[in-house]
Amino acid sequence: MIKIRLITTLLLVSAVLLSACGGSDADATPTLSPDELQTQIVETFAAGLTQTAIAAPPTQTPFPTLTASATFAPFATSTAGTPLSAPTTSSGGGSSPATCYGLTFVSDVSIPDNTQMTPGQTFTKTWKVLNSGSCAWDAGFKFAFTTGNALGGSTVTLSSSVASGAQYDISVPMTAPTTAGTYQSNWRMSTAGGEFFGNEVYVIIVVGGSAPTKTNAPATSTSEPPTATATEETTP
Repeated sequence: MIKIRLITTLLLVSAVLLSACGGSDADATPTLSPDELQTQIVETFAAGLTQTAIAAPPTQTPFPTLTASATFAPFATSTAGTPLSAPTTSSGGGSSPATCYGLTFVSDVSIPDNTQMTPGQTFTKTWKVLNSGSCAWDAGFKFAFTTGNALGGSTVTLSSSVASGAQYDISVPMTAPTTAGTYQSNWRMSTAGGEFFGNEVYVIIVVGGSAPTKTNAPATSTSEPPTATATEETTP
């Protein structure tokens, strides 16, 4: 609005100067009143603005460039899970040995489970086992008591190797307790370093309430038969 008034004032001044220079010429441009002159200036200025608006269309603000969103990695395809391997335990202490060693129980060679025993009775328990591992049992491997009642048995040390896939009889001399009851003795194979492996085998005995008694032999007679006395013969 201030610009319009300034332009109007400049034009009015210019018109006054022109009319002063024109003098009294008969064919000079008719003098306009200030109101008419202002109206003409405003119309001219408005027309100029219209021409400018048509010539120069409004500048459009460019749309922001869209950037591709971050690419998400596809979810991994679910596959059948691998079952967890069962933890290897060792009875009687010691860490787990190499998986190539194995022992599988086959049968009781002597003293089947719940065999009746008398108090203090001696016996030999024998198990038949299989070397079910892929490695041989070396000489020096030990078959040792683990839990229960040892029944007087001692550790057995292998004197020679046992090949993979071979069966082997292990015997342990034992003694029944003197107190009546049921007793179980558990045993297991180990490496020379004491690392247990394979099946744990056992023996179960039932001890009765009395010890064996001795039977006395029948008494023998110590008396001698009577000795016949000699008689003299008389000559007739």
